[in-house]
Amino acid sequence: MYRLTNRLRPNYIREDFVVAVIGCGGTGGFVAEGLCRLLPEDMVVLLVDHDRVEQHNLVRQNFYPSELEQFKSQALARRLSERFRRRIAYITTPISTLQELPELVIGCVDNGLARRDIAERIAEKSNPPYSVYRGWWVDAGNGSNFGQVLVGNCPASQIRKSFESEHEICYALPLPTEQRPELLLQLPPAPACAEAVALDEQSPVINQGMASLVLQVVYRILVGNCPWMQLNLDMEAGTLAPVLATPENVARMTGINIRSLIFTEKKERR
Repeated sequence: MYRLTNRLRPNYIREDFVVAVIGCGGTGGFVAEGLCRLLPEDMVVLLVDHDRVEQHNLVRQNFYPSELEQFKSQALARRLSERFRRRIAYITTPISTLQELPELVIGCVDNGLARRDIAERIAEKSNPPYSVYRGWWVDAGNGSNFGQVLVGNCPASQIRKSFESEHEICYALPLPTEQRPELLLQLPPAPACAEAVALDEQSPVINQGMASLVLQVVYRILVGNCPWMQLNLDMEAGTLAPVLATPENVARMTGINIRSLIFTEKKERR
C-alpha cells in the first residue's frame, strides 16, 4: 500500500516548521485546537482568516461570546497560545499575501475563490518535470451532513513519476481542486443567509467530525503512514469512504498513462 511522503523538507520536525490553517471558521477552528494538542510544541501553527466572529458563529464554531467582533484567526491565536503555551501566529489577510508557503497547508474554506488562491500559490511552487511543492495541501469541505478531505500538492499536468514502487511511497497527487473541480464553483455564502445556514441547514456537529478526519490525515502524513488521497464522510448513511493514493486512482482521475506515474529508483529523489 502506497503512503504519502512525509519528507516535506529534511528534518521536517524542526523549530521553524509551519503548519497553516487557512480558514478558521466551522472546521478550521476545531482543527486549530486539535493541532495544538497533536503537534510537537516547537512546530509553529499559523492561522489565516480575515473574517470576524459573529453571533451566529457561536452555534457550531469554536468561539465564545467574549470573542465577538474579533478576527477569527486573532481570537483563536490568543486563546490557544495562552491555553497550550505554544507559538501560534496569525494573519488577517488572504494566503496570497504570504511571502513563503508553509510546508503543510490545511484548507478549511467554504468557497471556490479561496480554494483557487491556495491552488495558485501551490502551482507556483511546482515546475516540471519533478520539482513539485514538497509539502501537502489537505483540503476540507462539507455540506449539511456530509463532507470530504482531499490531499494533493501538484497540478495534474505536471505529475510524472510520482509513485516509487520499491518502497511504495507517493510523492505527488493532483490538487484537491482538480480531484473535485466542482469545488471551484462554490460561491462565498451571502451575509444575509449566513445565519440561516448556520442554524437550520448544517448539523451543529459536522465541523467537529470533519476536523477529526483532518487531524487524522495530518497525523498520519507526519508519521509517514497516510495511504489516502480522499476521505468522504456521509453522516446520514453513517459511512466513511476512503480513496487510496495509488497510481491506478490517479491515472483514472487524470487520464495520465499509469506507466508514467511509477518509478523504481532506489536513490533519493532530488
